[in-house]
Amino acid sequence: MQRREFIQKLPFLSAIPFSLSGVPFKILSNQNHPVFKEKKYGDSQNVLIILQLHGGNDGLNTVIPLAQYDQYYNFRPNLAIPDSGRRALIRLDTTLGGNQQVGLHPDMIGMKQLYDQGRLCIVEGVSYPNANGSHFRGRDIMFMGGGSDDHYSNGWIGRYIEAELAEEGYEYPDDFVTDPNNFAYKDPLALEFGNEISLIFHQKERIPTSISIGGPEEFYDLVKIELDGYKDTETDDRGIPPLVLKDSPYYNELSWILGLEERSNPYAERLKQAYDNGLRQNSPVKYPTTYPLSAPAGSRNNPLQENFKIIANLIGGGLETRVFLVRIGGFDTHANQVEKYDPTMGAHAALLYHISATMKAFQEDLRVRNVEHRVLTVTTTEFGRRAYSNFSFGSDHGEAAPMFLFGNQVQPGFLGNNALFKTVNGNLGMQYDYRKIYASILEKWMGMDKEVVDTKVFFSDFEGKTDEALPVIRDSLTTGIEFINERFYLKDCYPNPASEFTNIAFKINAPGKIRLRLLDNQGKVLKVILNEDKDMGDYIEKVDVSDLKSGTYLYQIESNQLKAAKRLVVVR
Repeated sequence: MQRREFIQKLPFLSAIPFSLSGVPFKILSNQNHPVFKEKKYGDSQNVLIILQLHGGNDGLNTVIPLAQYDQYYNFRPNLAIPDSGRRALIRLDTTLGGNQQVGLHPDMIGMKQLYDQGRLCIVEGVSYPNANGSHFRGRDIMFMGGGSDDHYSNGWIGRYIEAELAEEGYEYPDDFVTDPNNFAYKDPLALEFGNEISLIFHQKERIPTSISIGGPEEFYDLVKIELDGYKDTETDDRGIPPLVLKDSPYYNELSWILGLEERSNPYAERLKQAYDNGLRQNSPVKYPTTYPLSAPAGSRNNPLQENFKIIANLIGGGLETRVFLVRIGGFDTHANQVEKYDPTMGAHAALLYHISATMKAFQEDLRVRNVEHRVLTVTTTEFGRRAYSNFSFGSDHGEAAPMFLFGNQVQPGFLGNNALFKTVNGNLGMQYDYRKIYASILEKWMGMDKEVVDTKVFFSDFEGKTDEALPVIRDSLTTGIEFINERFYLKDCYPNPASEFTNIAFKINAPGKIRLRLLDNQGKVLKVILNEDKDMGDYIEKVDVSDLKSGTYLYQIESNQLKAAKRLVVVR
């Protein structure tokens, strides 16, 4: 793009795939433009991805209360997901207490698998006091990190970045950006997919330190500028104003804009470089592109898969950006949330499938690139839906909704009680203030001092603010094996030693094919005890060993989530 074309497009910059500010350029002359002394912000390698569910997700058809299933069904008979049959809800976890017994929508198989692998944390009842039912105001509140009565002009991520960099020291010289050597960060501090910069990235009296992209290829092609051959004359094709206007507000403003454009070149180069490095890793992971069942027009194609594939390439390729924002729309389901002939299918089902299947592929993609331990993804939505369905096969604006955290460093499990335990006039009440979850993430994942989180980022009072961080992030780099072993295990058989028979017990927390075999000490299969599909639960198999000679044997179990073997001694 030539500079003259760039200048011509300035009034429309927020509507094209790349924007450095996402705010009108007419206010830039009143802004301070920071330059950082030395890079420290990027020293931590942890990455936060925020997945916005645009429109207000129906939490009750996403995380379904089992302990109060009859009440759930009575509240929404035309929306309720069945608890039996071919398209029944997916039971999450038999080890949880009764008030936490929940199921997932049948199209959330990928998220159930992530849960069983210790890569998913579900927080129920996320909201804030006196939740606002307006889409725009609700999103602003969630993005600004305030309460229902707050009106901040900046966002909680913007304040987080500002507070982190303030600890390092920064200056505001006049030549910011026009001299690239003054800018200490080769990578953008935050990236948003879309055509604007959301309030979440805004900083007080300062432009956001983030950029918006449609995709690395489009971004690179849009901002790549060839400067060779141009001369710095009083007027030229780049649009530089005449020197006679130097030091005037017009000259300073336009020079700032041109410097901003010029600064975009290194960013574009870096994004392209990281993206290409990621492509060269040749990840074998395939992302889901379409919903495999019937869905309304416009719902079948997966809008998330390309964005998360790009992020995996960028992170795998070495980009040091710390925060990403991705959004998926379509959650304002006042009407036709489900198909009239089947409440398990429809527009909402397709959305849940896109999220679940994409996150399953994304986590696997990160794993094969050996960067999974650095990445945390968290969902957000402006509000949930009401417990009562309406006559249009839909659900109306409500309050609380579940939040999901993905990654192999989350503290896996389920926080809270199922949603209907706190229902008033059809509204699902708050169990956790959303700011407490974000504050816990900043402290435990992004490494921010709790006092700074409480005074510089989430400075308004809210329930649980002064408490310790919520257990959503593990305290150390572990594999989650303890979580898995509590839900999938093979027990010691009894009696052992045995002469006539022994009992082999095992537990599985997900349905699947189970193969249970008896082997000799050389590994030869002597008996196939089980080779069939089993539902989740605890099982005991009585095995006849009266035909075996004295000696040591192995009994071995295999399923999708469980592979184990133990010793059996037979005596005569």
